[in-house]
Amino acid sequence: MASTVPSPFLDPGPTASPGSLALLSLRRDLHTPLILQSADSADSEEQQVVNTRFGTFPHSTLVGLPWGTQVLASKEDSGRNRKSGKKRRREENDAGARDGEDEQDVGGPVAASSGFAHLVPPTPESWTMSLPHRTQVVYTPDYSYILQRLRVRPGDIVIEAGAGSGSFTHAAARAVFSGYPDPSPTSTSNSAPPAPKKRKLGKVYSYEYHLPRAEKLREEIAAHGLDPVVTITHRDVYQDGFSLRARKTAAQKQPPEPLANAVFLDLPAPWLALKHLTRERLSPQTLSAIDPSAPSPSPVPPASSSPFPFPFPTPLDPVTPFRLCTFSPCIEQVQRTASVLRQLGWVEIDMVEVAHKRLEVRRERIGLAEDEQGRGAKAGPASVAEAVGRLREMEGKGKVWREMMREEGGGGGSATGSDGVLAEGVKKEAKGGKKGQAKQGKQEKQNDGKEEKKPWRTGRLVHRTEPEIKTHTSYLLFAVLPRLWTNEDEERCRRRWGKVAVEEPTVDEVEEGPPIVDEEAGKKRKAEGDIDGSAKRQKADGEE
Repeated sequence: MASTVPSPFLDPGPTASPGSLALLSLRRDLHTPLILQSADSADSEEQQVVNTRFGTFPHSTLVGLPWGTQVLASKEDSGRNRKSGKKRRREENDAGARDGEDEQDVGGPVAASSGFAHLVPPTPESWTMSLPHRTQVVYTPDYSYILQRLRVRPGDIVIEAGAGSGSFTHAAARAVFSGYPDPSPTSTSNSAPPAPKKRKLGKVYSYEYHLPRAEKLREEIAAHGLDPVVTITHRDVYQDGFSLRARKTAAQKQPPEPLANAVFLDLPAPWLALKHLTRERLSPQTLSAIDPSAPSPSPVPPASSSPFPFPFPTPLDPVTPFRLCTFSPCIEQVQRTASVLRQLGWVEIDMVEVAHKRLEVRRERIGLAEDEQGRGAKAGPASVAEAVGRLREMEGKGKVWREMMREEGGGGGSATGSDGVLAEGVKKEAKGGKKGQAKQGKQEKQNDGKEEKKPWRTGRLVHRTEPEIKTHTSYLLFAVLPRLWTNEDEERCRRRWGKVAVEEPTVDEVEEGPPIVDEEAGKKRKAEGDIDGSAKRQKADGEE
């Protein structure tokens, strides 16, 4: 049964609650996932503590905190003593404490000086960096571009073949989400309000050939609360296709499932699955040309004797264009897939390669001239307090800069309070020009011996691209399958919009062809007409 609890990927709430998925952000590219447990949980003490390279973080220090909170690490035994009832060891600065309070104090989490982390809610981007790798992963630069090119929006239905570790599955679920399905009505009272108009709910149909991976991904999707939006199916799409509701009887009158708007194929041979992504049944000649190893299909029964309510159970939405993307690491795969796409009538075939690189901005300190403290000086923070102070200073500078830009742009009006005074000071300092900067540089040189220099503000500011591309380099092949336009569609539009009066050409016009338009000749005739008209008017005036 689908879960009714909102997914933390779609609605995490303002604070971290027990039983929900959370992420500890240790670095920009290092996140640790955890399921938060309450203090009275039946889990063991080891399961309620997260050990990282920056220290220990008990779950009791994380539950109830707002998302984005900076959390200091705790000492290793503090969380255990709180639950077991043991007293923590008295520190040197606790010598003056009362003995009566020490006997009643059972101890709580004590902050350590090993480091800190940020508590952040789960998102498809952060989950991609922290998920357990069962196969190669589609990273954020790739799937963000794929979803944009496929024009996926809330309410759409997307097919994914080759789920793997579930990176693209989570991103697609967020892109198509338009609400949860309504629960089944429990009462049939006549006084119930009328049902609102049924909205189109987005859905992701994911297919995986490997059974253990499919079962593991199904468990993760259920644990993340995405099972109302995502359906995991263990199937070989090369042979069985994508239709899930293809053998319904005529009495049920249900359309095939899914009626998708887009598909993403992360398969080793995507051209073998294209024969199932059609709007009409393919002929035996076309099937043999696409896949010579495929068995010959059984003869199609006539429409009158067919037991199915639909002539062909296509998984595509019949009223919208269908968009496709394949993810292939080799150019030979792209060439073969593009050839089959052309044979099946796909258009707008295009290939793209995403090469995403980050720009690293840092300060370069080379030689003793950059740092008078000598060799061995650390450019990074020496303690947690220094790191926190550095972050606060940087955030304060950013806030001042935003206030100054808002004042210059006229969007936010005049700043008030201490921030406004600080912004005004920075603005005046910026107007000082080179003269003020030179004077400030002299003062800094004079005060070098009085004040301690901050290592993160020394050195030359440089930027460079990262040396390695951490994303999976593959070729993205896009194509569009237009919708079918039948005589029934033409007649329906004619009845709805009415007949448009069109002047039919005569027989002479058809034989002569369309008139030849010559711009220069037209201007000449117009000028001659103006001259003839003026001459006639003058002659008429003379006769009068």
